[in-house]
Order: sequence, then C-alpha cells, then structure tokens
Amino acid sequence: MSGSEALELINQAEKKLTSWSLFGGNKYEEAAELYIKAGNLFKLAKRSRWSLVAKEPLSPISETSPIRNLPSSHSHPNLPSRCILGKEAGEAYGKAADLHLKSGNPDDAAQDFLNVSSCFKKVQPEAAIDALHRAIAHYKERGSFSIAARHQKGIAEIYESDLIDLDKASEAYEAAAELYIASDSPAQANNCLLKVAHFQAQLENYQKAIEVFESVAESCIDDRLTRYSTKEYFLKAGLCVMSTGDLYGVHQKLEKYINMDVSFEGTRECQFLRAILDAVENGDIDIFTQKVVEYDQMTKLDNWKTTLLLRIKKSINDGPTLT
Repeated sequence: MSGSEALELINQAEKKLTSWSLFGGNKYEEAAELYIKAGNLFKLAKRSRWSLVAKEPLSPISETSPIRNLPSSHSHPNLPSRCILGKEAGEAYGKAADLHLKSGNPDDAAQDFLNVSSCFKKVQPEAAIDALHRAIAHYKERGSFSIAARHQKGIAEIYESDLIDLDKASEAYEAAAELYIASDSPAQANNCLLKVAHFQAQLENYQKAIEVFESVAESCIDDRLTRYSTKEYFLKAGLCVMSTGDLYGVHQKLEKYINMDVSFEGTRECQFLRAILDAVENGDIDIFTQKVVEYDQMTKLDNWKTTLLLRIKKSINDGPTLT
C-alpha cells in the first residue's frame, strides 16, 4: 500500500524536524530524504491507481515553496485519485526542496523542483512552471546553461500544449534560445527561435516574425548542413511581409533574400512568392488561388502557411476560402 507508506514517511519527516538528537546529524537532510521517499511512493501509488483517502492534511507549505498557493489535495475529495496522488507527490518533493535549500544543498533542491514540476505538469501547469523556474535559476547560477535551456524549453512546451498561451510560449522559447546560445548550441537555439517566429505570425506580430525568420536564415546560410532550409525561412518571412499589406516591402525583401543567397532566385519558393505577389497586386483572386493550388501540389502546404495565405487572400477580397 504505497499511499499509506508514504503518509507514514511524511509523519516521520515531520517528527524528525521537531526532534533533538545528542548524536548531531543534519535533520533537514534526513527529513528531506524521507519526503523524497514519500514522493516516490505517491508516484508509485498513482501509477497503480491506488485510491487514497487521507484523514489528516499535510503540514503547511513554506512561504518559499513553488507550490505554496495550491489548495491541499485533501480538500478536493472529488478529484480522481491519480490527480490527488500526483499532487501529494509534488507537495512532498516541494518540502524536500525547501529542506535541501535550508541545509545548503542547492543541487539536490534543483532536482526536487524538477520532480515537483513533473508531478504538477498535468494537474496544475502553473505550479509546474514555477518549480521549473526555481530549478532553472540554480542551473543558470552555476553556469549549466544547456540544462537550464532544456528546462526553459519545457516551460515553453507547457505554455504551448497545456495552457495554450502562444504569447507566453513565445517568450519562453525565446528565453530558451538565449540559453542554448550561451551553451554554444546554435541548432537547438534556432529550433526555439523558429517556434517564436511561427507563434508571432499566428498572433499577427508580423514584424517580430520577419526579424526572427531572417535571423535564423542568416545563421544557416554558411552551414552546408542547414543552408538548404534557408529558402523555407525566406518564404515564410515573405508571407509575413505580404500579410502586412506592404507589397512594395515584399519586392524589397525578395531582392534582399536573393542578395543573401543567390541560389534563392531559382527556387520554387521564390517563384511562388513572385507569382502570388503579382496576383495580389492585380487583385486577381482566381490567379492567386490557382498559384496556391499549383504550389500545394508540388510542395504540400502546412497549416501555418495555409493560415497566412488565407489572410492574404482575404486582403484581396472577401471571397471563398482556399480549397
């Protein structure tokens, strides 16, 4: 019965914190280990769908805990048992983190915060993000930028997939990119920046999206392994410019991109941009739609491009949607 065993370990930890021993020892460290064991048992109980009914709530969460604003899981008897046990595990790991900080062991505290985040990701995403921020701060302080970047990306993914907040996801991905750059990982940084550009365009912050697409393209031009991707980034930047309604600006950008990479002029992407630009300038929806269909037959359009093309088409005239 993992759940009941976990509660017994928590009781032992609380007694340890209020005890006094002639033999010394670090009661904070010892209590922290008990809380970690309790958290592990709660996770095991969650996986086995063991139903827990607790008679006594856990002791109050400290003011510095990343989960201090969460209501006690015991006050929500209608929650599925797996959610309750996940919260119990997170609370236990959070207490271990506080104790590790008190005992001067920030490395173990950072790992505890990661465990907190894992437990709360699905049941309380905001608490998971708070815990990740605490861990990231530690890794940044000790110069472990690659680890910090990975968990900063984890924050972005929570905003993107769990909270569906593209604005905050964009900010988090940009922060992750900065950390990847600090860890000399340009490929991972560019992956995060592309997320930023895509989200900013979806949010109609086109200028930001254009700047990021161009920055990533420029960083890829001189690398034979990534140079092939530049035409895709130029196309997306061009669609963003066209979405702003600045048609003269599209002409300027096309010239700029060809100067950056002379091979771009002969690509299908460049020809497509020129074709739909001509259709928009002439106000010809039929030709615009025809060029889009032809391109889609050769290179399948993704949802992101389709969204921007629909916006561009609407700017010509409120006609039927693209098919």
